[in-house]
This record gives sequence, C-alpha cells and structure tokens, in this order.
Amino acid sequence: MLKYYAILIVIFTNGYILMSQDHITPFERDTNYSASYHECVDYYKGLAKDFSLLTIAEAGPSDAGLPIYEIVIQSQDVSQVEDKLVLFINNAIHPGEPCGVDASMIFARDLCTKKEFIKLLEKVIVVIIPYYNVGGGLKRGSFSRANQEGPKEYGFRGNAKNLDLNRDFVKCDSKNAKTFNRLYNKWTPEVFIDNHTSNGADYQYVMTLIATQKDKLGPSMSKQLSESMLPKLYSDMSLTPYEMTPYVYAKHTPDHGIIGFLDSPRYSTGYAALHHSIGFMPETHMLKPFYDRVWSTYHFMSTTISYCYQNKEQLIQAYEVDVNYYANQKTIPIDWKISEEDVEEISFKGYQAGTKKSNISGQDRLYYDRTKPFEKLIPFRNKYIPTKEVSKPKLYIIPQAYDKVIDRLLLNGVKINRLNKDTIIEVEYYYIENYKTVQKPYEGHYLHYDIELSKRTMKENWHKGDYVIETGQETDRYIVETLEPEAPDSFFAWNFFDGILGQKEYFSDYVFEDLAEKILQNDPELKNKFELKKKQDQDFSNDAKAQLTYIYKQSPYYENTNSRYPIGRVF
Repeated sequence: MLKYYAILIVIFTNGYILMSQDHITPFERDTNYSASYHECVDYYKGLAKDFSLLTIAEAGPSDAGLPIYEIVIQSQDVSQVEDKLVLFINNAIHPGEPCGVDASMIFARDLCTKKEFIKLLEKVIVVIIPYYNVGGGLKRGSFSRANQEGPKEYGFRGNAKNLDLNRDFVKCDSKNAKTFNRLYNKWTPEVFIDNHTSNGADYQYVMTLIATQKDKLGPSMSKQLSESMLPKLYSDMSLTPYEMTPYVYAKHTPDHGIIGFLDSPRYSTGYAALHHSIGFMPETHMLKPFYDRVWSTYHFMSTTISYCYQNKEQLIQAYEVDVNYYANQKTIPIDWKISEEDVEEISFKGYQAGTKKSNISGQDRLYYDRTKPFEKLIPFRNKYIPTKEVSKPKLYIIPQAYDKVIDRLLLNGVKINRLNKDTIIEVEYYYIENYKTVQKPYEGHYLHYDIELSKRTMKENWHKGDYVIETGQETDRYIVETLEPEAPDSFFAWNFFDGILGQKEYFSDYVFEDLAEKILQNDPELKNKFELKKKQDQDFSNDAKAQLTYIYKQSPYYENTNSRYPIGRVF
C-alpha cells in the first residue's frame, strides 16, 4: 500500500490554508494509534477555532453522561443551505472499530484547508458525528477485539448500558439512539456513511462495502445507487491504493459466492432507507494494518463526497421523487427474502482456503493461505424480493398510553395530531393470532417474529388526547415499518405492546356452567357451532374445560382487547 506521511502544511498558495501543528491528528503522529473520545472532541474544537467553515456543537446526551457532538462543515454562503446535498457521517458506533474516527478527523481538516475539497462545499454540507458510542469509547483497552490487527488501544463494542447501538436505531433504548434519531431527522441527508471494521473471511481487500439494499430503496434512489453511484465509487476506489469489493457475506468461503446483506431498520443503513437515504457501511478488513484501514476509509469518504458534488441535482431529485412515491403508495412492502435465482458474477481477489490439523483440538481447522492469492469470478446474489406487503391506511390512531411509541415517532419527524374530544370511530384492528419469541434476550428484548394476524372492524370510543397519524407524509416509510406488527423491526416485534398479550379476566368453572348454558339457549347459531365442534373433535368433546372456554370466548363476557393490537387503522 502507498504511504501517507503526516507533514506540517505552511503553504499560503495553491489553495492551502496555514495549518498549525495542532491540526496534525494523533493517528498521523503514530499510525497505530486511534484518538480517544476526548482527544477527538478537542481536535475538532481546535479546527472550529481556526476555520470558520467548521462548527462543533453538542447534539445531545449519551448514556455515558457525556455529550454526542455534531460537526458541520459548510461553505460561508449559508443562504443556499436548502439547495445543498447533505452527506451525514457516523463514527465509533463500535469503538473497537475506530478507523472512521481518525479518518474523519483528517477528512474534516482537508475540507477546511484544501482548495479542491473546499470547492466541494459549494454543493455539499458535511455533518459528522465524531464519536457516537461515547460509553464504549471510554472503555479503552487492547484485548476486546481478539481477531483484529491494531490499533494499540481502542474502545468496546457495547455502550454504557452494554447495548449494541447498531441494533438500536428503531427501538431507541439508549440516549445515544434518541440523539441520533433527532439529529438525523434535523438534517434529512440524501447520503449516509457509517464507518466500521469487518470480521469474517480473509481476502486481499482492505475495504469492503455494505450499501443500502437496493431493492428496499424507492425506485429512483435504487436506480441512482445501482446504475450510477456504486459503479462510480467502485471505479474511483480502484484508482486509489484501496480497491473495494462488496461486503463479504458468505455462507462458506468467499470463492463459493457471497450474498448482499439485508439491512433491516435496526441497523444504520436500514434505518437510513426508512428515510429514503442511500446508506453505506464501509467495512475495513480486521486483519489489515490499522494504517491502511484508516486511509481506505478516508479515500471512501473522499470519493463519496466527490460523487455527491458531481451528482447533487440527480441525488436530490431522486430523493424527492421517492418521498412522494411512498407518500402516495397504497401498499408498502415490509419484509424481503433473497432471490436464489438472480445471480451475477463479480471478480474477486481472495486467498485459497484449506484445512489443516489444529494444534489445539487435533481436528481439521479452516485457514487461508496468503501465499496463494487468486482472482476469479464468484457468484454474487444481491436481489431481494418482497415477501409481505401491507395496505397503508389513511389514518393510524394510537392510544395516549403508548407514550414511548409517540416519543420515537416524533424524533423521526412524524406529524401527529391529537383528538380534541372523545370520539367514536370505526377502525380496523389486528388481532395477534400467533407469534414466536426468541428464547434468550436480544439487545435487552425478547424479540417477536413469524407474527400471524387476523383483522376485525369495530367501532371504538377513542378519548380526548389520543394520537392521530395521517399518512401521505414524507415519513410514511418509517410510520408503516414501525407500526405494522408483522414488520421485522416493528414496535410490536420489539415488545412495546406486550401488555396486550396477557388475558386479564377469567371465569370460575362452577359459576360459569349455568351461565354458559343460558348463553347457548339464547344463541342458537353458537349452540349449533358448539355441537358440531364436539362431534368433529374427539379431544374437545372429552374436555369440559375446553368446552367452557370455547363458549366463554364467544360470549360478551370475554375481553375483546386480549391480543388486540391497540393501534386502530382507518381507511
């Protein structure tokens, strides 16, 4: 790889601005060192002091008690802010993967000091979160990343509450995620970068890339991404020392083929897709030197901002078209699966994989032989097809009891009204007929999945202060994928409504016996159904409790709120 040496720039011409020794990053002084949270913040404060193009402000709290900062780099002509594209960059969501922290510090400095970079700010505003997982960043050490080459010290994956923040974008259990949601929707970026380091197979590349799954984007942004942006980024990165390949997401070794990553909204790029943004998760390779991981990240951000500058109008137009597209859609997909039939071939540079006897177990173990590099075509499956779609209602009505849901909707720019008086409204309710739940806690929750629903329409007395969400908003994608219970990262899936799943009232058999008899006498249709079920179901006919329960559930005494998803849909 080419070497980049930290130098003191004191040139007044050719587009450079005087730069003091203070603006050399800790990484440039020691290329196996990553800046701490405090060093990072102090560095940006120094830039803000010396360069008017850059500002630093507290964006909001983190779980660690220290603030998350917002860096904004923009041209002096602030009158044209609304006409500019926003590139939003996030760093240290996993502080053990800190290459983005150091690369962004250099990138920010160059945006303030180099003529060719300053020109890009005529069309692009750059927003940077310098250190997102503050709590994890404070837990510095040298051993939590057993499979990683450098740096000397780095942070920990879990935040101050031991949450993985790259699973928290929808559920927002952390103050960090709430701050992020608020900041992201303040800027509504067209393009988003979340810098990471990868685990997994060994291969020749330093940089791999997860892009927002193209089939989950709206049609205009999907076309812009797949037909224009990605080809250009891959081409431009090949002109740097850091040729790039798609993220190596493989069932076996990479030479057997890789598949595109399905980024659900719990992940950063999946969350970006809910807001119509093109998202990128650069994943540098864990076994490559930290030096190269930082500079490859720098080059990726540089090629991305160059593309944004050259294609500002097309990206903004595609974004606006997709906002309107989803606002006017009658049905919206909420779940996808990989298409096994749609396969392309890509050139891949890897190392030959093999097995040898383990010195630990004596069993066969996998290894990659770096003395045997190869370049060949491999299968790449990157087509996802919708497996579930929902009809979008005109209104969602949410009881005011669910304030945590409302808080998250408001963080994401959803426009919400409230009923000004008690009102009877006919709504469609979902009933949760069946679901599965993970056996162990996942990020603080027992996540629901494989959810089966039935629908019933009924009149309901809604109360003054209950919330009304009218669809047709630019946030429709977010609204639907969080409020529709079958969506993989819905608020129901994340346990926000578990109270509805427990029956609250029951019956005593000896008391209900006489009442059940009267119910059947007064309802011939129910009596016929009951008798037929006894004839057709031997187990039922032999189970007195089951028979009473059957009658109870068909009677007005049974609570109709049991397993009823409390959000009403109005068409």
